[in-house]
Amino acid sequence: MGKKPRRARRSFTPEFKAEIVELCRRGDRSVGQVAKDFDLVETRVRDWVRQAEIDTGERAGLTSSEREELATLRRENRRLREDVEVLKPATAFFAKETR
Repeated sequence: MGKKPRRARRSFTPEFKAEIVELCRRGDRSVGQVAKDFDLVETRVRDWVRQAEIDTGERAGLTSSEREELATLRRENRRLREDVEVLKPATAFFAKETR
């Protein structure tokens, strides 16, 4: 038995995601059917629907803008921690030199 080949990672525009979410919300077709019709992974479509519900206040959680801000702050925090690690030995060196 051969392994199923992995699908290449695809990216989708916000407009496309909104259209898929709208199709799911209409109720004409199930999430699984919409995913199959557009050759998408069902769990990814469910994630888009869940995030849309959070963004509209229908469900609790972090909105898309809050998620973006959190990711940005985490990247900045990581960079600042790296800067501090680089500066610690330099600070120790100059403190020793001035004595």
